[in-house]
Order: sequence, then C-alpha cells, then structure tokens
Amino acid sequence: MPFKIQAQENEPSDFEIYKNLELFEMVYKTIDVSYVDPSNPGQLMKAAIDAMLKELDPYTVYIPESLIEDYKLMTTGQYGGIGALIQQQGDKVVVTNPHEGFPAQKAGLYAGDQFIEIDGKNVEGLTSSEISEKLKGKPGSELSVKVKRQDQLLDKKLVREEVKLSPVPYYGMINEDIGYIKLTSFTQTAGSDVLKAFTDLKKNQGMKKVVLDLRNNGGGLLIEAVKIVNMFVPKGTTIVSMKGRDGKNDLVYEAPLKAQDLQMPVAVLVNENSASASEIVSGGLQDLDRAVIIGTTTFGKGLVQRPLDLKYNAKVKVTIAKYYTPSGRCIQKLDYTNRNTGDKASEVSDSLLNKFKTKNGREVIDGRGVEPEIKIELPDYSRLTATLVAKNIIFDYATQYRFKTDTISAPRAYELTDADYAAFTQYVLQQDFEYSTASGEMMEKLKKIAEDENYLEDAQSEYAELMKKFEPSKERDLNKFKAEITDILEDEIIGRYYFNSGRIAHSLDDDPYIIEAIKILNDQSRYKSILNIQE
Repeated sequence: MPFKIQAQENEPSDFEIYKNLELFEMVYKTIDVSYVDPSNPGQLMKAAIDAMLKELDPYTVYIPESLIEDYKLMTTGQYGGIGALIQQQGDKVVVTNPHEGFPAQKAGLYAGDQFIEIDGKNVEGLTSSEISEKLKGKPGSELSVKVKRQDQLLDKKLVREEVKLSPVPYYGMINEDIGYIKLTSFTQTAGSDVLKAFTDLKKNQGMKKVVLDLRNNGGGLLIEAVKIVNMFVPKGTTIVSMKGRDGKNDLVYEAPLKAQDLQMPVAVLVNENSASASEIVSGGLQDLDRAVIIGTTTFGKGLVQRPLDLKYNAKVKVTIAKYYTPSGRCIQKLDYTNRNTGDKASEVSDSLLNKFKTKNGREVIDGRGVEPEIKIELPDYSRLTATLVAKNIIFDYATQYRFKTDTISAPRAYELTDADYAAFTQYVLQQDFEYSTASGEMMEKLKKIAEDENYLEDAQSEYAELMKKFEPSKERDLNKFKAEITDILEDEIIGRYYFNSGRIAHSLDDDPYIIEAIKILNDQSRYKSILNIQE
C-alpha cells in the first residue's frame, strides 16, 4: 500500500519530497504489475537511483551490496583474491600483471596467460569483470584455473589470500642524495606508508631531497592527504578546510603532529589524472611554498564525499562539501550546480575565477585544478605506436620474449639491444594490422576540397607524389619512431620479470618529469626563486 505522510503547511519543500516519493512508488509498483514482460525490480530501482544521482555530480553514487567489495578495495586497497590484474583482449581475458608475492605469482601464472576454465567451468564469452568476480573470494578458499599459454593448456591450483596492495608500490634513491616515492592512491595506509618510505630513505639511504610522484593518482581519503602534507609543514598549520551547505560539515584540518622535515627540498609530480586527495597534497604544499609542483595541470576535483550507510548492506556516497587549500581557493574545475537537467557540466567561467596568494606571496587561482610551476609537455605517440599498443602487439611480443629469455639485467640497467629491436621489427612486420597517419588523413581531405573546386586535375601528379610520403609504411615508421616504441617495449618486458616496482625503477633515469625535478632540486637558487623564499 502506498505510504502517505501529512506535510505541515510551513514545510512546502518536505511536501514536494513526500509527494514525489509517493508518485515514484506508484509508478514502480504499476510497472511491476502491469508491464507486458516480467520486469527486474532490482535492476529498475538501481537504474532509477543512478539516473537521479547523475543529475548531481559523478561522485555522488549508490553502492548496492553487490558492489561493496569493490568499494572496500578502493578505500582499503585490499580484497580476497589471487592478486593479479586481468584485461579483456578481444574475445579473451588474460593476466596482464600478477602482483609479486601473491597467489597468482606464487602459483606460476604469467602475464599473457589466457583464462580457459575456473573451477572446472568454461569461461569462454565471459567479460573481464565476470571473471574477476569468480577469482575473488574468501581468503583461504581454494580454486583451480586452466589457462592457455602459447600453445599449451596448463592447470593451476591457487589459494586465495587477503590481497593488500600498498599505495606505495616503489620508493628508492634516484641518485646519491635525491629520493623518490611513488604514491598511487590514498587508501587507509597511504600516510603511514609514505612516512615509512621517507624515514627509510632519509635515515638509511642518505636522502637530502625528495620527489613525490602523484601522477595518475585519483585520490581517496582526505585525512591521508593531511598526514602527508603534515610531514613537511609545522604543527598547527592549516592544511585544508571543508565548507558544506549549512555549516554542519564545515571543518578545518590542521597539521596535528610535528613535521618530519621543514627544510628538505621537495618536488611533487602531477598530471591531468592527479585528482582529489592528490590535489590536496599538491595544492597544500604549493600554497605553503613547501614544494615545487612539476607536470601538467591537475584534474580539478574540489569536492568531498562521505559514504553513508543504507539498509541491506548498501551505501550512498554523497558529496557533502567543497574543500579549500591553505590560501583559501577551491580548485574545482567543473560547475555541476548551474546547469540544466541533462546538460553536461561546464568549466567555471574565467570571469568568475579568483586570485589568491601563497604563504610567500605568489599568485595562484581557483577553479582550474592545481597548475604546476614547471610545466612538462609530452609529445603524442605516433599512430603506429598507438596501434601497436591498442592491438596488444607489444604486449604479445613481451610475452614471447619472457618465455624465450630466462633472465634480464636489473631494471635500471636494462636496455633493449639493437638486435632485440630488429627481432621485434620482424615480428611486427609479420602481424596483420593497418593504421593511418594524421598527415595522410589531411591529404585526403585536401584531395576532396581540390576535387570540389576543380583544382585536382592540374595538381594530380604533385599530389600523388606528396601522398606517397605520407602513406603508412610499417618498416619506415618502425625506424622513425624507434625511441618511443623502445620505451614502451622495455617497460612491458621489465614488467614480466620485475613486476610493477621494476617498471617504476626503470623509468627513473629517462622520465622527463623526473629529469626536470632533478634539475630543480640540484639548483637551489632556482628552487628558492620559484617558491619566492627570501633569505
């Protein structure tokens, strides 16, 4: 029976809520009873909730009981499973990265292994998400998998474990005095894991300067960001503040502890995928003139979410406030409030942007993410390189390489030889794939315009001659773009032997971001000038 609630005359907003809830219930039940085909009540309700929340922002989301484990993974970094990344490649699902020390790696699963059966049941046609669900489970429980490797079918027995992925997959010394810490997420141990890495590098490995890498870190728990900024600023310093709709969620977070180091030069690496808690750290250290920010402008997410419990083990994650960096700015880039129903959010208008001052008087703005002091512009990959990645040709070659080569040198010493690249070139030339060049596509457009204007006939021979230079040539382009292809191929091969930590270590010597960070940290006059540090 539809519920009925009598609203008070002085509560018109409540009346609207109750009226629409009653109408929704009536529509929901009418569909269930009268629709021509049987409906799925659970799916209908989730679709309705998702559509409603979509009108708010992308971060306010409903989390049904079936997705609670995925939510826990995002906030804690742990789950029950085999410890491996998997990927859909066409009509098959393969292992792409077994995590070192976890069941998949211990059972001898390799990157490139294709899933055929799980617990005796064929998995042909299943998506990577469906297979992932079958691989997860209670720690201590057993499962069997059959995988295809090259032309062999292999049976593997595994015991699921509590897989806890550290948000710091790698830290180490770049050179004799500059340390490096990679932070991939802000889960519940992010602050303590960064502190552990920092302490080891400083006390045991001679670190005098540090690079904190937040590239592609989408954020997580705000309190963990506060802990990390606290490592470099005095106790009592305001790090971030929250302001909600009615004041109930207004909070100011100050550094609760004594800093680990107030003088050590710091460089923070960011890119367009550094968001949320990553922007609290980078924006906070920037506003307090405690670090030089290097990279590209960050994502621009200045909203704070809180998970709220519902019945039936479900949750709703709700945007409850905006956060503000120490200078008082909110770096939120998209305006989700001032838009019409169904419209996409647009960037905050330039005319509404405000200027703020850092601790040392440098000018920063709101509404555009965190803009780095030193910008790094990376060239786009060639069409050939992008195709080799998209078609998994580099991935498949690295898989073959691993089974033909037992060992390779340590990550930072490994280099692909000319003979190795020549072998890769021959492999690529044997593959059946096509690609285009941007220049060739522009020439085709020019041809069409010239035909429409009756100019092509007079320039036919010149056009044909020029077009030859822009047509794709695998052999030519494999040589032309050897450097960028080699970087990706080396990374893929190293991952086969030394896992994710090896990939990161290998990048330390030729990563443009890190090279720039080293230059700045080694030039203290420039470092202090950027941060307007007066002596």
